[in-house]
Amino acid sequence: MEEDERTAHKQLTVWKQLFTRRMMICVFTGFSSGLPLYLLFNLLPAWLRSEQVDLKTIGLFALIQFPYTWKFLWSPLLDRYVVPVLGRRRGWMLVTQIGLLLVIAMMGAFSPQSDLRAIAWIATLLAFLGATQDVVLDAYRRELLSDSEMGLGNAVHVNAYRIAGLVPGSLSLILADFLPWNMVFIATALFMLPGVAMTLAVQEPHRATHPKSLREAVVEPFHEFITRSGWNSALLILAFLFFYKLGDSMCTALATPFYMDMGFSKTQIGLIAKNAGLWPAVIGGLLGGLWMVRIGINRALWLFGVVQVVSIFGFVWLASVGHHAEITSVELAQLAIVIGLEALGVGLGTAAFVAYIARTTHPAYTATQFALFTSLAAMPRTFANAATGWLVEMMGWMGFFLLCALLALPGMVLLLKVAPWQDKSGTIR
Repeated sequence: MEEDERTAHKQLTVWKQLFTRRMMICVFTGFSSGLPLYLLFNLLPAWLRSEQVDLKTIGLFALIQFPYTWKFLWSPLLDRYVVPVLGRRRGWMLVTQIGLLLVIAMMGAFSPQSDLRAIAWIATLLAFLGATQDVVLDAYRRELLSDSEMGLGNAVHVNAYRIAGLVPGSLSLILADFLPWNMVFIATALFMLPGVAMTLAVQEPHRATHPKSLREAVVEPFHEFITRSGWNSALLILAFLFFYKLGDSMCTALATPFYMDMGFSKTQIGLIAKNAGLWPAVIGGLLGGLWMVRIGINRALWLFGVVQVVSIFGFVWLASVGHHAEITSVELAQLAIVIGLEALGVGLGTAAFVAYIARTTHPAYTATQFALFTSLAAMPRTFANAATGWLVEMMGWMGFFLLCALLALPGMVLLLKVAPWQDKSGTIR
């Protein structure tokens, strides 16, 4: 009886942690962080295509997202220098958020037919401001949350990040059927205001003294990370950051073309992906955060990593069924299962992965180290995914997905060193 009462009390405590002021702040940081990137992913290509810009040119616009991969290069400046108002973190948050609001609002004033080069420069500035905002929001969140809140807080942040994609990816596109594009971009820009309000309302965290010189801000984050446990442990952590999401990232790089090759129409894919894809990822991320409070980040990486690997075999199964000459409710159910399982794996795995990255940073250098680690984690998406088309042509869909499952295993093996099951402290053995 006493054991049941203790379990019930622990479950109640876990749920109470979800409804706190700090978790609410993580909702705002995630939403403010996700809006600019999803605008570049979804709204910008739709706008250009609706204005008759050719697909090759639209494809080249993907290159403007490079600031998200290279943001660690200027992140030391955010650790070293303090904006005169609001403090080190909140000052940079306000500057980037106001900048994003203005840049998004002004984008629609240009015409893709006559001002394409200007739009490219504005989009690049948007990506730079969005990546810079990510750096400072990640640092703020790391300094705001206690170690016990790290898993849940980062899960809430990631979920709000995804939900932000509904604005440029859905609402703005609907508005474009009724309003001119300049009004659509202004309406989209206004969704940065909740982030601005949050920045003005919260307090500046004070968990570490900022670097006293630019040299210290640039050199010390790398020196601290390397000397913390030695070169071997540093290289193991970096290898883990690269490999943990590699198979999952490659698997989904060509998901939509794969579904189309299996015989599904774009409308069927779109309707099922929005329902079977978004919400399992959100629910998975939220449940993952709650579970991390109870089981710890290390065990979450193990359990959620297994779900990630299993979700890849959903694609193997769909590929084994082959192309459908006629789509019935059974085939649509199969597609929903594959998309839902993959989204659940992404939601769980990303929640644990981001929490691990946050825990690995040192409070004095959160901006630089967080930016470095997330940039490294993004490299598989940037470089390895570029080879996926060639691999599919050579191996076929089933062989490709089996390779993705194989590439997911090194990250799991590295958990033996970087996140042992029995060790909740996160030190490397």
